[in-house]
Amino acid sequence: MTNAQREAATATLLVAGAKAGDPRAFDVLVRRYRGRIFALALHLSSSESDADDITQDVFLQAYRRLDEFEGRSEFFTWVYRLTVNRSLDARRARTRRSESSIEHDDPRLERAIQVDSGGDPRRAAELRQTYALILQALDALPAEMCTTVVLVALQGLSNGEAAVVQKCSRGTIAWRLHEARARLQTAMERRAIPQNAPRQRPTSPHLETLLTGAGFPVLNLAYPTK
Repeated sequence: MTNAQREAATATLLVAGAKAGDPRAFDVLVRRYRGRIFALALHLSSSESDADDITQDVFLQAYRRLDEFEGRSEFFTWVYRLTVNRSLDARRARTRRSESSIEHDDPRLERAIQVDSGGDPRRAAELRQTYALILQALDALPAEMCTTVVLVALQGLSNGEAAVVQKCSRGTIAWRLHEARARLQTAMERRAIPQNAPRQRPTSPHLETLLTGAGFPVLNLAYPTK
């Protein structure tokens, strides 16, 4: 049995226990999935406070609607779908209020830099520029396409799992990823420093690994050394 199969089997037992009235079973489900749900909500809403609210709302909805969960899909894809719907509502509300989706203190940016810079100020400055460009390009994608990229490239879902979450075909997921790669690369190349700029060094190896591991092309990004 694979890790994914063991996780699914464990979740199924916990859901059954929660439905039977064991409150501890649902508490375990919350602890198992809260981090992933918060990360998904943060990526889609770009607001830490919204992500906190969304995470609480999602698990409250899941608890109240547990009898509606019939087990035709895995529990995590069900709560992911609740999270996506709630997050896109928050994103649309921000758009109506004409709020910028990326700012200097964007929590997604700050969290990524804190993890990846290793305390090196120069690397933090490099990552800040690069990650800000990626987030701007990601946020500019249509909502459903952006969601697909987040689910597959950042959350590690398979195309099939993303299709279940977004209630579409695998072919649609594959097309969205293909189109997103093209759009992201075009957006990034427009902002990249030319190849012949003096004394350049490439984007961080971590970022290259992240992009290639997610199936995205390594973008032509370089920044002058000092």
